[in-house]
Amino acid sequence: MHFNILTIFPEMFPGTLGGGVIGRGLESGAWSFDVINIRDFATDNYGSVDDTQFGGGAGMVMKPDVIAAAIDSIPIDKRGQIIYFSPRGRVLDQKLVREFTNNLTPHASRFTLLCGRYEGIDQRVIEEYDMVEISIGDYILSGGELAAQVFVDSMVRLVDNVVHSPESIANESFEIGGLEWPLYTRPSTWRGRNVPEVLLSGHHGNIERWRKEQSEAITKERRPDIIKAKKNDKLD
Repeated sequence: MHFNILTIFPEMFPGTLGGGVIGRGLESGAWSFDVINIRDFATDNYGSVDDTQFGGGAGMVMKPDVIAAAIDSIPIDKRGQIIYFSPRGRVLDQKLVREFTNNLTPHASRFTLLCGRYEGIDQRVIEEYDMVEISIGDYILSGGELAAQVFVDSMVRLVDNVVHSPESIANESFEIGGLEWPLYTRPSTWRGRNVPEVLLSGHHGNIERWRKEQSEAITKERRPDIIKAKKNDKLD
């Protein structure tokens, strides 16, 4: 899996992607990335990548010609899907991550990630390159770099041999159709708080039932939208 990352802050990469299991995957060659500095494609002596909005309004907009030049520097067969991180985009969830990873092939495992800044980018360049807009949540960030790192992390951890225990991925929140159950480890008593007896029983059937009940209760309390979405999927 390879990522082309377009940004005006190339020093922000690999950032968090250089540590932990994702960093080890980078070192082993399970995934790779190139950073393209958008500012290198500015057409003036000031390295300008933005300009004022047509129609007026506060905030600057990233220029389509500069962004296009940065994208065009990547050979067409090495671009893959072009993704722009935007509050207007589809919210990134595990279902969407799975959609991307399930469609991977040896010849289609590349992505070009555009990290916007300021108020955003010119709409025409989004349309010209048929970009997919993705949001990582209902809040505003200073730019798309953190969103790009979140996207890469969520994708790479599903690559074979990056996370060494496939079972741990299968049992995570959202992969199980809801939120994960409470987790415990040694010591069995800590500050007067005991691990639930069922987890110490060794009875796998009872443990699985307890985990399922806990997952359902937590999901109902904290994320009723997940339960509603599951019901709608069944109706469809």
